[in-house]
Amino acid sequence: FVMERKTRVKINRKKVMLAKLRKSCSCTPKKLKNFVMDFLPVLRWLPKYQCKEYIWGDVMSGLVIGIILVPQAIAYSLLAGLKPIYSLYTSFFANIIYFLMGTSRHVSVGIFSLISLMVGQVVDRELLLAGFDLNDDAPPTLGDGSLQNDSQSNTTAFNLTIAGMNAECGKECYAIGIATALTFVAGVYQVLMGVFRLGFVSMYLSESVLDGFATGASLTILTAQVKYLIGIKIPRSQGHGMLVITWINVFRNISQANLCDVITSAICIVVLVTAKELGDRYKHKLKFPLPTELLVIVVATLVSHYGKLNEVYASSVSGAIPTGFIPPKVPRFNLMLRVAVDALPLAIVSFVFTVSLSEMCAKKYAYTIRANQEMFAVGFCNIIPSFFHCFATSAALAKTLVKTSTGCQTQVSGVISAMVVLLVLLFLAPLFYSLQKCVLACIIIVSLRGALRKFRDVPARYHVNKVDTLVWVVTMSASALISTEVGLLVGIVFSMLCVVVRTQRPRTALLGQIQDTSFYEDDSEYENLCSVPKVKIFRFEAPLYYANRNYFLKSLYRLTNLDPNLEAAIRKKSEKKEKQHLKKGDHTTANGLGIRETTLQLVPKQIDFQALVVDCSSISFLDTTGVNTLKEILKDYKDLNISVLLACCNPSVIDSLKRGGYFGKDFGSMQEMLFYSIHNAVQFAKDQQ
Repeated sequence: FVMERKTRVKINRKKVMLAKLRKSCSCTPKKLKNFVMDFLPVLRWLPKYQCKEYIWGDVMSGLVIGIILVPQAIAYSLLAGLKPIYSLYTSFFANIIYFLMGTSRHVSVGIFSLISLMVGQVVDRELLLAGFDLNDDAPPTLGDGSLQNDSQSNTTAFNLTIAGMNAECGKECYAIGIATALTFVAGVYQVLMGVFRLGFVSMYLSESVLDGFATGASLTILTAQVKYLIGIKIPRSQGHGMLVITWINVFRNISQANLCDVITSAICIVVLVTAKELGDRYKHKLKFPLPTELLVIVVATLVSHYGKLNEVYASSVSGAIPTGFIPPKVPRFNLMLRVAVDALPLAIVSFVFTVSLSEMCAKKYAYTIRANQEMFAVGFCNIIPSFFHCFATSAALAKTLVKTSTGCQTQVSGVISAMVVLLVLLFLAPLFYSLQKCVLACIIIVSLRGALRKFRDVPARYHVNKVDTLVWVVTMSASALISTEVGLLVGIVFSMLCVVVRTQRPRTALLGQIQDTSFYEDDSEYENLCSVPKVKIFRFEAPLYYANRNYFLKSLYRLTNLDPNLEAAIRKKSEKKEKQHLKKGDHTTANGLGIRETTLQLVPKQIDFQALVVDCSSISFLDTTGVNTLKEILKDYKDLNISVLLACCNPSVIDSLKRGGYFGKDFGSMQEMLFYSIHNAVQFAKDQQ
């Protein structure tokens, strides 16, 4: 039977583009209202807020997240290389802005360990280039209230002048200047990606790449906190190989470990891990998670203050945390140029984590999000706070899971969390002066449990898919051993290469017929399949394009046990010899056979088929090289009196073959070369025989 293709209506693309442009440029009150409502989704859902039904869950989850957020904000400031006050600012503004612009009801946006690490690496690098000492306990340099005028101060002043900062700006000022410039540029990238609808970029970050990146970065975070755990003073390593260099420095200086910090760290880790394990085991009985981090911080601060651990045992403490807000300041343009490249991976990672978590929550609770609006939301969560001394933010998995488990219904819970942070900012921040840094390091390390547990999943991952496991290992190793940005790039490139290699060397098979059916399957995989006499059925499980052309031909020749080019060459050679013997008048060949017998011998015994059926069901597309390859085998096999039949081609493959002239100029022989099923092609081949 013949199936007729539908005639496509030709679309005047110019008219369509002009109509869309005219529609988008028009401005009506209704359109303006919809634009504002789409840009600020809170205007749509807040008037419909069901106070009696939602308020208790939102208040409860907001308070719990706020209580968790405060110690995490202070702790993650170590990762970002900034003072704790800036982490609190970031947590406050991110929650408020996402409340206004986000489309997810459950996502918790704020500081995130991986993002803080990426910010901290850029800050450390720029501080080093500016001539500052990365040691946290280094004496203050120019602008920190010191009147030193040594070479170090001069170097710092010179570099700051080059960077466009005034000479009175010290280490802390310069660090937050770099962080805000980086955050602003990352936000601009995210907004531009939203404007140009470049959300598809996230598709190139597979689950294996993201998991490997998170695990590798977690190892880096863990390594960076070891010096705080044991209270040693080593320089903060920068550049590639930071993990290895840091561990070498740790073991070299292990004899200088502060016994007070070691004991405190051991106690805190035991308490935190035990509380987390108990919380996971009995989470179905608990209405909300235990605020273990807050309790540990409160107790540790009281012990440190009244035990005078800083004065007596030289234990490193957080120091003064000011209250209130610093006046807003525009991020410096010349610093933006220095960090423009670093902001790109930061923007992509921040967006991908936010959208993936938003989609996860939307799927679980049966509502929809707008990925493009999420990109705008996270972009403005970076742009606006950068004027208020904040650094980059993202959705955080752990806090999002806590939010959903404590009854969160809408982003009103984010406002409640922001109010808790505001309370700390205005009144409670100075109380954390005596908090030991080793306690903050313990909170960070225990929060990495989820990412580090991915190592336990490697055997199961390997059992499911070996290639994905290899992608995970490569991404994780590169992120940990080289750097996080390079690790992400290596993971993306390697995963793409794996896809290319898979299409370059796909599965190929000869098919046999399932007895008494019209179905055919791989002869090497299934028992009791019947081979079709005089017919070979070849399956190629990938698109046919320039990169796998040679593999296609080699596999075809190997499985059919016939290379038509080689066979044609042998025949020509035999015919040439026969002609030479005929000219000499000798009716016998060199083998002592007659001409008639020699003619019969021209077709070797291994050619046991007269038709080749190519199963194209797995060939999703053809490029020019693919079309030419099929034309080539059509011609080569035709010279050996073997017909080539194509089966199960999709419409795009058929169109490519038509445009490439595979069926001839008038497509007259198309019905004898193209079939809608393998069985139809086999039946046709039998009839031809």
